[in-house]
Amino acid sequence: MKKVVERFLKYVSYDTRSQEAAKTCPSSEKQLVFAKDLANELMDIGMQDVSVDENGYVMATLPSNIDHNVPTIGFIAHMDTSPDMIGENVNPQIVKNYDGGDIVLNKEKNIILSPNDFPELKKYIGQDLITTDGTTLLGADDKAGIAEIVTAMEYLLNNPNIKHGTVKVAFTPDEEIGKGANFFDVKKFGADFAYTIDGGEIGELEYENFNAAYASIEINGRNVHPGTAKNKMKNAILIGMELNAMLPDKEIPAYTEGYEGFYHLNEIEGNVEKASMYYIIRDHDYNKFEERKKKIRKIVDSLNDKYGKDTIVLEMKDQYYNMKEKIEPVMHIVETAKRAMEEVGVCPIIKPIRGGTDGARLSYMGLPCPNIFTGGHNFHGKYEYIPVNSMEKAVEVIFRIIKKFTK
Repeated sequence: MKKVVERFLKYVSYDTRSQEAAKTCPSSEKQLVFAKDLANELMDIGMQDVSVDENGYVMATLPSNIDHNVPTIGFIAHMDTSPDMIGENVNPQIVKNYDGGDIVLNKEKNIILSPNDFPELKKYIGQDLITTDGTTLLGADDKAGIAEIVTAMEYLLNNPNIKHGTVKVAFTPDEEIGKGANFFDVKKFGADFAYTIDGGEIGELEYENFNAAYASIEINGRNVHPGTAKNKMKNAILIGMELNAMLPDKEIPAYTEGYEGFYHLNEIEGNVEKASMYYIIRDHDYNKFEERKKKIRKIVDSLNDKYGKDTIVLEMKDQYYNMKEKIEPVMHIVETAKRAMEEVGVCPIIKPIRGGTDGARLSYMGLPCPNIFTGGHNFHGKYEYIPVNSMEKAVEVIFRIIKKFTK
């Protein structure tokens, strides 16, 4: 189990931040560097059919060591980290035997990870935690998942007395920008079903996720000297503020939970002459999801009526859909994961994902793919942390799932 921590600490040293605007796959060259190194590691530990394609997808096989047919299982994690936060020069800190108090991440900048702000920290009193140094994200999303999968595979390879069927693993690029399944070759992967190891706190088991779309908005203003601007100036920034004010003010991430959807203004920039805004739109219910998109269109149309044709140019596109529809016909794979968790002393937390995983799109591509915890908390930011015990339990759950499908 020490290997899972060693691997994780090595993996987070790679800067694999994905880039939203890139037209290439992977969206950042550094992801391909990491992919090639992962492939070499998989070969070193004895995995078969190891490959990295031109788009950075890593695949490998653990051959069956039993003489009867059982399902081929897959385990998938993603290599990129979120573009929302710096992922370069990650400097993890290990907090031994956490005492339940404040954790000083960065003394110089007075950045503190506190149970007053993050009360779930209290669950891990007495455990070892891996945190950031307060200047970058950590990268547990999803390098913890990769470390857990590779560690499980190495253990099985080193202990051939443990019986198992064929197991497939894959590591994907660009999940954080909704493109992780764009070039995933389901046929080549060859699994009957798979699990993404991409969840949060210990026990998470998820087979529902948001329906997702983005709205990219360009606002064309008209800049005139402010001294002579009456009835002439169109301030693109103010028009953007007006647009945002027309959306429900409580339907944003900071005020929603569970099955509640939202509009999230993720980026805004510009000046009087031109401004741009980027929203993500999310809802578990498909009809409500469609209503949210319709509302954005109506707001844009009304502002174009007010300020002139093509003042606002909207590009809106669906990104992925709720995988529940594709998982329910094969719910035994969720039930098996649930029992596996219980058998290793983990209490399953079955809840909807307030986000998405590669598994959402893969499920619609013919590879049913629920999601399992990595153990991490506060993804995408400087307050990210992961308990060591949770990582070790994730490895145990992977073992147990594989074992349960050998019968």
